[in-house]
Amino acid sequence: MEGRIIKGIGGFYTVLDAAGCQHTLRAQAKLRRQRMTPLVGDRVRFTIEEDNNWITGILPRKNCLVRPPVANVDKLVITVSAGTPKADLLLTDRLLFGCRHAAVSPILVVNKADEGEEEARRIAQCYRDASDGLFVVSALEEQGLEELREALSGTVHAFGGQSGVGKSTLINRLYGLTLTTGALSDRIERGKNTTRHIELICLPDGGMVLDTPGFNVLESGLIEPLQLRTLYPEFLPVEGGCRFETCVHNKEPGCMVKRAVVAGEIDRGRYERYCILYEEMLQRWRERYD
Repeated sequence: MEGRIIKGIGGFYTVLDAAGCQHTLRAQAKLRRQRMTPLVGDRVRFTIEEDNNWITGILPRKNCLVRPPVANVDKLVITVSAGTPKADLLLTDRLLFGCRHAAVSPILVVNKADEGEEEARRIAQCYRDASDGLFVVSALEEQGLEELREALSGTVHAFGGQSGVGKSTLINRLYGLTLTTGALSDRIERGKNTTRHIELICLPDGGMVLDTPGFNVLESGLIEPLQLRTLYPEFLPVEGGCRFETCVHNKEPGCMVKRAVVAGEIDRGRYERYCILYEEMLQRWRERYD
């Protein structure tokens, strides 16, 4: 039989089969010998025997994320706040390129528009060409949620972003759930993670949402610095027009990306954060054998 792991606790995995039935299974020892650890989201083969229910194989993964460990995610809803806490756009950029690198479709949601309409418009303008979907919403006032719900329909998706931006509240309002939400600390302006395990929640539209505190960082591993430019869709219209074929759009003369920034075709703040991330990757690449 085949199914998908929707929960894993203490070496026991809950697998949902094609008929909608759930089975509690353990992983066969051969998977440990092969250094294959089942993850929530995995498509697996399994057997049901008297007193012995086993996961016997893990089907090829579309992607595999590290923190929290989960596989086969279709979309990551990167959530930022137009109010409190102040949006961490460098973190947002890390999540965006991490999605591209991990073959996860990024959806950007600007939440708390009720707290700052002008800030919401500013952030949306900054990322107008950066994601596979952009939504300005207010989870508190339930504004803009229908369009977001439609964009996520039928997919396996998770929510990511800094703490306190309203990820659990968004999930609750979108799907009528009652996930625990953490109060925002006024002193440090950071939310408190409230989810204690990883679980895929089945939705009426056939999709699934990951019940987690959210992705704050996507572990992208060591990326060759030259590859970073390919993970920015805003650069594509002028890609290949630079004076140098290996232009990384940083300090080289004759760079079409820099010209597009000056012309207002690419957001300046987004470009400046790209340069920060490029320098970070370049340093990591130089130290890879240390």
